[in-house]
Amino acid sequence: MSVESLPDFIRAIPDYPQPGVTFRDITPLLGNGGALALATSALAERFADVQIDRVIGIEARGFILGAPIAVALSAGFVPVRKAGKLPWAVVREEYELEYGTDKLEIHRDAIHPGERILIVDDVLATGGTAAATCRLAETLGGDVVGVGFLLELNALGGRARLESRRIESLLTY
Repeated sequence: MSVESLPDFIRAIPDYPQPGVTFRDITPLLGNGGALALATSALAERFADVQIDRVIGIEARGFILGAPIAVALSAGFVPVRKAGKLPWAVVREEYELEYGTDKLEIHRDAIHPGERILIVDDVLATGGTAAATCRLAETLGGDVVGVGFLLELNALGGRARLESRRIESLLTY
């Protein structure tokens, strides 16, 4: 198995969640141990040249990918969650979605000033969620040294919202 074979484990679902949208379902990849191991190790390898102190995983599929990437990079793992899900003092970031707004939170003590941060999620679409997560990490004094994705939807232009950050995507559509 190679990175080039990973699209075989991603299901395209037309007209979901609305007509004209093709949803990229990664659950078949998550359900295959070899594909999951390959995807997480390949993404971790893309950042092997950078010192990483913490990997942030964005709820929810970013948790699944981010934790093994943190282990591979000998870094700590930090969850970023939807508002109201974390049990302790948090920092919150509200951001724009295609159809409204949402909020993400991180524990106030999850990142220390100067720590080098890698942010991981499953899909780079419009970039709003990843950009909001970058702002959360920076609010706590973190230095975002990279943003990694399993797949990127080029037509939605998410890269532009992440400014000049280092972005690595294993697959592009």
